[in-house]
Parts: sequence; structure tokens; C-alpha cells
Amino acid sequence: MFTGIIEEIGKVVSVQKGQRSSRLYIRGDNIFNDLKKGDSIAVNGVCLTVCSFQNKIFTADVMSETLNRSSLGSLKSGTNVNLERAMSINGRFGGHIVSGHIDGTGIISNLRQDDNAVWVTVTTSKNIMKYIVEKGSVTIDGISLTVVKTDTNSFQVSIIPHTVNSTTFMEKSIGETVNLEVDIIGKYIEKFLAIDKSEQTDPGNITMNFLLKNGF
Repeated sequence: MFTGIIEEIGKVVSVQKGQRSSRLYIRGDNIFNDLKKGDSIAVNGVCLTVCSFQNKIFTADVMSETLNRSSLGSLKSGTNVNLERAMSINGRFGGHIVSGHIDGTGIISNLRQDDNAVWVTVTTSKNIMKYIVEKGSVTIDGISLTVVKTDTNSFQVSIIPHTVNSTTFMEKSIGETVNLEVDIIGKYIEKFLAIDKSEQTDPGNITMNFLLKNGF
């Protein structure tokens, strides 16, 4: 589990591409304080497992499912990435519940300076937009952000200077792809409601026995 509070900006050293997979070599600094083989690290919001590490470079294998769901397939040597280790049990919960399991991607469609903040508009699919709510939480490239406005196929966030300086967000330009993870609580609620509805009697199949049983 992650919080969406980026610990540091890492750099992709190299990418080994397989037929439908890849292995990433990423350089960091602070994350190596207590890093162990098998630990989870969110790379631009995608939960990856540390396969090995040496001289402040760790490797992580990326399978085809992850490449299809995220923007990791576009990473190349020299690309900066947002890094966050899994949350420690005694840590502060500064962001929101982030699983690192990307729901899909979006496209940055607009950037606008507003005094000390930057307004960012992200366009995405209706399947993702149905979980995006005003003043709710969303994770963009691993960064926990608050949704300011929503539209049919896009939403806006406003980014403060600290986030600009501590992440790779403003290295992005209009038209670039970002990883999106919606608030997992909304997905669970939707699932539970669907199960509840499926167990209800079909209102179009009301019988005399049904009416008698329910006091009619």
C-alpha cells in the first residue's frame, strides 16, 4: 500500500525489452535506506517488485499486463520517474489509499498557471471518469491529488509549488500520457451495490406468491 506522497525523483538507467515485457534499471537515493529484495516500490504510480539492487540502482520486471495498462512502456534511458516505497506501519498517512494498481491512463490536455498553482486538465475514458468525483482523490503518475473539477471525459487538479518541485509532473507537456489510479473505495462500493442488486427479486417477475409473502 502507498500514500501517493512521492519520496524522490529517480532516473531510468536502462530498459531491457522482452517480446512482451521489460526489465527496468532505476537509480535512486533515499529509497535505499532500508531497501530489501522483494520490496514494493511505486514507479510513476505503478507497484513494482525490487528484483535486485546495487550501487543505488534497482531492477524491476514489468509484465505485459502492466505495460498494457500503464505508460511504463514509454520509459527510456534518462527518463525521470516518481518513486515511493510501500508505506511503513508507523508512517503518517499523508495522501490517500493507493494500491499501485493502475486503472488506466489519461492524456494531459491543458496546463494553466494560476498565481502559485498550476491547473492541469487530464482527459481519460468514461470507465475511469465514473469514479472521479469533485474534491475526491486521484493518483496521477503516483502523486496523490485532489480533484477540483470534473467534466464528461476530463478532470482538473491544481498543483502547489511543493508538488511541482518534488515530482516529475511539470516535466510533462500537453499530449503526454499519465498513469491514473482512482480511489479504490469507490470501486468497492460499486461492486457491493452490484452484488446487492443481483440478489434482489426481478421486479418484472412479480407473482402472487411473492405478493402474499411480502404482506400484500
